[in-house]
Amino acid sequence: MEHWEALKPGGYRFVYDDALFRPGTDTFLLSSHPRLKPRMRVCDLGCGTGLLGLLLLQRQPDLQLTGIDLQPAAIRLAELAASENALAGRLRFVCGDLRDPVLPSNSFDLVVCNPPYYPVGSGKTASRQPLRTARSEESCTLEELCRAAARLLPWSGHFCLVHKPERLTDLCYTLRTCGLEPKRLRFVCKTAGSAPSLLLLDASRGGKPGLTVEAPLILQNSDGTPSPEVDAIYFRTQQEDTP
Repeated sequence: MEHWEALKPGGYRFVYDDALFRPGTDTFLLSSHPRLKPRMRVCDLGCGTGLLGLLLLQRQPDLQLTGIDLQPAAIRLAELAASENALAGRLRFVCGDLRDPVLPSNSFDLVVCNPPYYPVGSGKTASRQPLRTARSEESCTLEELCRAAARLLPWSGHFCLVHKPERLTDLCYTLRTCGLEPKRLRFVCKTAGSAPSLLLLDASRGGKPGLTVEAPLILQNSDGTPSPEVDAIYFRTQQEDTP
């Protein structure tokens, strides 16, 4: 079943399907990490139904954004959302394998991705193919993902992604091996005293060594309510407007 929701009152509307991977907090958190600039060319690898692209455009309307995904059903919904929000000139989608040279090399200023977190055979296996593709690396390994991002970026372009803290060593090693230098790292914690549950990382194509670890992103206050930053990420602190 398809579901439509608005990012905020008067904001862009996104769509998802119960048969595909449902939108999660990690996508919203990732959208807050890139340093967006007007007229940036952005590519979303494994874009699903296009939620991350809409979030980025909600934050910075003057972007040219391209999403690519293997699943025709997801791309169909992504294109439907682009049409629903009158974004045909700024948001386009390609049904294809990000490991193939489908998109031109060195053609984006920023690449973003909410990737599968787990190696094949690790943890519980999802019964449906769309969920397996989103959760495990059976369709695209971490190395293949980083190579794809590096191919699409020019020198000094940036790659931002969300991942699990237990994969940090693998992630940094693979990024560097592919010519992407980790530059900004931010851990995501449920509360101020809890261990990280996610990480946000920004890597630069051909960047010099030197990693900045930023203050953690705290999801909840001590009373269990969302933190002010999470409210801002979900657009709860902004007035209604029209995109």
